[in-house]
Amino acid sequence: MGLNETPSANRIHIGFFGKRNSGKSSLVNAVTGQNLAVVSDVKGTTTDPVYKAMELLPLGPVVIIDTPGIDDEGDLGELRVRKTRQVLNKTDIAVLVIDSAAGKTKEDEELISLFDDKKINYIVAYNKADLTVACNRADLKAEEVPNTDNEIYVSAKTGYNIETLKERIAALAVTEEAKARIVGDLIAPMDFVVLVTPIDKAAPKGRLILPQQQTIRDILDTGAAAIVVKETEFSETLNNLGKKPKLVITDSQVFEKVSAETPMDIFLTSFSILFARYKGNLDIAVKGVKALESLKDGDTVLISEGCTHHRQCDDIGTVKLPRWIKEYTHKRINFKFTSGTEFPDDLSEYKLIVHCGGCMLNEREMKCRYKCAERQHVPITNYGIIISYMKGILKRSIAVFPDILAEIEK
Repeated sequence: MGLNETPSANRIHIGFFGKRNSGKSSLVNAVTGQNLAVVSDVKGTTTDPVYKAMELLPLGPVVIIDTPGIDDEGDLGELRVRKTRQVLNKTDIAVLVIDSAAGKTKEDEELISLFDDKKINYIVAYNKADLTVACNRADLKAEEVPNTDNEIYVSAKTGYNIETLKERIAALAVTEEAKARIVGDLIAPMDFVVLVTPIDKAAPKGRLILPQQQTIRDILDTGAAAIVVKETEFSETLNNLGKKPKLVITDSQVFEKVSAETPMDIFLTSFSILFARYKGNLDIAVKGVKALESLKDGDTVLISEGCTHHRQCDDIGTVKLPRWIKEYTHKRINFKFTSGTEFPDDLSEYKLIVHCGGCMLNEREMKCRYKCAERQHVPITNYGIIISYMKGILKRSIAVFPDILAEIEK
């Protein structure tokens, strides 16, 4: 991701679904005005989901996803269908592409049921309308073709109704006003916010990690002042500010040190905890951390990260967290790890899931992972929450969220 680009996690994810040879890839190319997807008359040309971050008017920053046919066959086809179903977990708006000559099939109806079950806004696009009798007339107007609010006849080949389809897609998007804030609703203009950002081997060269970048931007959008320091300069910075900060936000790895140096009358939390709230999972994660107390010898804990990166010698997910959990519980715990888009469908072997803040995953995918854990009755928590809990400062780290604090104090 370039420094001036909108992160993929903050873009509207638009997925194109349907049977093989319904014209999904052709419609993707028509909607985007680019040759993003390979087009062929051969069924099953799209073998894996294709992702493209781009600007799409009138929506703005989006991720377009072209998926394999939901009716793919054979062992390899089953894997492709599974990938397609996984895409649903991150899809904000779905476009169901149907061959207008063939009409709606049971596979299409099953997809609509999945959209409804996952509460995904969707539109049905009857493609190849240029092949139907009604749409062969050059003077045909859009309103002359029977449509409902979420159904439309289109032609990727001729461009018929493509602009109307884009407008319909845009109408399904969540407005900026309805979206959550990372930290902006917790502070006021001219407040001081201190961000503690360790610069170690794991820190990317020449830049800050994504949660830090996004938090700083949200602070600036509020009209407050972001003061960024390393943990080694934090105490001296507090002493020299001349004004009490409204909030201190720290990297979870140095939670204990920063807590000890932060006066009790200043709110303290972590980037990871802020992102758990931003993605809508903070209450579940706070409740889930209590499962740490019931872990037994031989239990398995899943540690999951939403991104993929080069592992350092003291990586937080694969090294530090397992070490701290073993030291806290005094149990012989087994650990398994996932990263990126991989997240198990079957969670039955795990007694606890510890997830990162999910800055690289959109809100829908994070909520889907938490719901998956809830359905299977597996406790799930978050890096920052479990670290603050083990360090004895959980209540302090969520005091800035009084409703969440009240829940755990009941």
